[in-house]
Amino acid sequence: MTVAVHVGPEPSPALDDAVRRGGGRVAPLQEAEAIVYHGGGAAERLRSMLHEGIRWVQLPSAGVERWVDAGVVTRHPVFTAATGAYGPQVAEHALALMLAAARGLHRAARATTWGATRSVELAGSTVAIVGCGGIGRALIRLLEPFGCTIVAVTDRGEVPGAARVLPRARYREALPDAAYVVVAAPATPGTRGMFGAHEFGLMREDAWLVNIARGSLVVTGDLVDALRAGRIGGAALDVTDPEPLPDGHPLWELENVLITPHTANPYPAYWRALTERVTENVRRFAAGEPLDGVVSPEQGF
Repeated sequence: MTVAVHVGPEPSPALDDAVRRGGGRVAPLQEAEAIVYHGGGAAERLRSMLHEGIRWVQLPSAGVERWVDAGVVTRHPVFTAATGAYGPQVAEHALALMLAAARGLHRAARATTWGATRSVELAGSTVAIVGCGGIGRALIRLLEPFGCTIVAVTDRGEVPGAARVLPRARYREALPDAAYVVVAAPATPGTRGMFGAHEFGLMREDAWLVNIARGSLVVTGDLVDALRAGRIGGAALDVTDPEPLPDGHPLWELENVLITPHTANPYPAYWRALTERVTENVRRFAAGEPLDGVVSPEQGF
């Protein structure tokens, strides 16, 4: 069966090619039974594209909160995200942030004179990874040569490479012993604000918070307070709340903070992973096989 797939609302030759590689036919919206969404704008832009003939929608990102929050994501049609597609790339960035924190690169980058900066080893550290989907599991594999003790927080059962696995409801138990707390959970109503003053109070005074998930999982004001008071060692953030982080925000001014502007997934790698996911899901849809990355409206991811 040849599937009629619309790529839009903005054109993308790369996604058109991905659809064709999966055995699909790129079609006008009115003829399509599936949509590969490509374009910015509010969730209403996607909602306006849906018609009775649409049976499947492929979203471009791993995080889908803006579409879920707007009520666009439903069970019919089926929505899929790029869940897991970007895991290796984002995990690599998380490792870079952890190494930078361990070796004091955040201070060295700001220095204007020669002088020693405090550094420690990442090797042998205890690392809590809160959210062990594609990113978390990829990070565990990257950390294997460092001999770290991994505490994984997930509701998905056993995690290869983890010394201990906790359900999400007990994530706070992972905090007191961890030198690094990596936030890799999806943004849902149940995870928003899951790191605030109470959680920072449970962490070690030398521990680093590493957030490569979504800024909304961290209460920014509480993080600033904890950093200023020395209640935690530092924060390495690829995502913030608000985002973009405004000029003059206190996080920019703190010496124990390392910020990257939501760049954990490099652009070339993003396109490679997305087009591969589109090709595979078009093939599966045409064959009547289960799709990869199906979004649950109830769970929010």
